[in-house]
Amino acid sequence: MSARILVARLDSAGDVLLAGPAVRAAAAGGARVTLLCGPRGRGAAALLPGVDEVIVFTAPWIVADPPPVDPAAITTLVDELGSRRLDEAFVLTSFHQSALPMALLLRLAGCPVIAAVSEDYPGSLLDVRHHVPDDVHEVERGLSLLATRGHRLPAGDDGRLRVRRSGRLHPAAAALGGYVAVHPGAAVSARAWAPERCAALVDALVGAGRPVVVTGGAGEEALVARVAGPPRPGVVALAGAVDLAGLAEVLAGAEAVVCGNTGPAHLAAAVGTPVVSLYAPTVPAVRWRPWGVEHRLLGDQAIACRGCRARVCPVPGHPCVDTVPVAEVVAAVEALAPRPAPVAGAAR
Repeated sequence: MSARILVARLDSAGDVLLAGPAVRAAAAGGARVTLLCGPRGRGAAALLPGVDEVIVFTAPWIVADPPPVDPAAITTLVDELGSRRLDEAFVLTSFHQSALPMALLLRLAGCPVIAAVSEDYPGSLLDVRHHVPDDVHEVERGLSLLATRGHRLPAGDDGRLRVRRSGRLHPAAAALGGYVAVHPGAAVSARAWAPERCAALVDALVGAGRPVVVTGGAGEEALVARVAGPPRPGVVALAGAVDLAGLAEVLAGAEAVVCGNTGPAHLAAAVGTPVVSLYAPTVPAVRWRPWGVEHRLLGDQAIACRGCRARVCPVPGHPCVDTVPVAEVVAAVEALAPRPAPVAGAAR
């Protein structure tokens, strides 16, 4: 019987995507891999190669708007994990999160080997208490944890992000041909470029002859409409029109993606599309920059308030990113996705 391994990553879609290489390392030896994620990570979990099943749980010690602790929900999760008869579990966390609540539940579920990065004393909750340097990318952090138990990427796996692809591009995007994808939203406003600047960027790109697809999730229709502007040739607004798998195809079809430090940056990386990131340094770019793909980080990474972890910027004018000129973003797009030079002597 193959080993049964659980990988837990309980926060957002972007974080789940960054856990993808660690998941593949867990699956490399033929293990059956269960991914435990939060509700916001469900769509990303379904796209990860190496995942055999997904369990969804709202962890009140992880989510930004935590619900009250529900003993019945915790008992249900412990029973569900216990029924899997796990051989090993790896709790993936970021530097500011604790793995110990999840480790306790796994211990109650009878998991015999539990591993996590932990600065806090774990008592008997962890069998592997791993330590990593402060400024390690999330991908490297996860892979290093899996390696403590001998799980490594197989030969030929370069460790980049990957997702399962449907190959079905939204017809409106397909009709544009080559385009730039602009994703103006983010889960928290402190990580997003101002809507009016995104709108000015769309105008500038279209004016330079580059079609644009403006993307957004359900509930972001007004934002996407504001950024896309009035209906016109060369601009497609897709708000809530595709799920995460569909968004992956839209980003894969783009010549470049412009977004903040948010999940679609990692989704773009997973499909190999260059990223221009308006990166608000609420968390360090060295840990969350786009992984394994060409990218440009724009914004003041050395600003005095960097590392604030704010959800709403407390500084008037959001100076870390809203001071970035539109022309600088256009130049970054051109650098990452240069258009073919005109053929000498071609008819005009």
